[in-house]
Amino acid sequence: MHKIFTILLSCLSLSWTTDVHAQEARTSQILAIGDSLLASHAPTGRSIPDAVGAALDTPITNRALFGARMTYRLPVFGALGWHIARQFRPGPWRWVIVNGGGNDLWFGCNCMRCDTRMNQLLGPDGFGGDIDGLVQDIRATGARVAYTGYLRSPGRGSPIEHCREVGNELERRIAAMAARDPGVFFIPAADLVPFGDRSFHGFDMIHPSVKGAQTIAERIAALIEKEGL
Repeated sequence: MHKIFTILLSCLSLSWTTDVHAQEARTSQILAIGDSLLASHAPTGRSIPDAVGAALDTPITNRALFGARMTYRLPVFGALGWHIARQFRPGPWRWVIVNGGGNDLWFGCNCMRCDTRMNQLLGPDGFGGDIDGLVQDIRATGARVAYTGYLRSPGRGSPIEHCREVGNELERRIAAMAARDPGVFFIPAADLVPFGDRSFHGFDMIHPSVKGAQTIAERIAALIEKEGL
């Protein structure tokens, strides 16, 4: 069983690495890292980064993966890209699109009594924690950061409906972090979904639909276009 697990991890790692190399061969200047928000619809070329690239007419390297977290500690997860900080490597990036933290809160504390996990992600004033550390590492390379927030559920049948308040607190902290650095921008998506409108979400009512991905991408592309590539 152990050998089967090891082979599976090796195959996953090879697949991810090969995909990254193929994308970077196009000399991207924008990198996307994060979780399923940015990874959704990537196999069909309709992910958020794909839509941003189409709007800006520039290739984007997308390393985001389903299930990725900010606080993974086991090296194997970092090697496979499930630790978001390990998805980032210095390159020709002028912009890095980032998202993350949702899986840490949902799986780590079920979005309840999350003070410890929240502080591991980012301090109350936007200083300290894994998110701040990652953003500082990116900024040290000269790249600007577009940190993207999550969609909220429409209040109908979503497994993460109870995560609304803890998500609001995380994004308040991210906005505070962004406010202190002119090269860091927070792009909220919490206001995009009208109550009762299921069209922004996929069938699972967690991940964005193609429409939801396109709408978020429009905000990111508008920011990058305004600030300059």
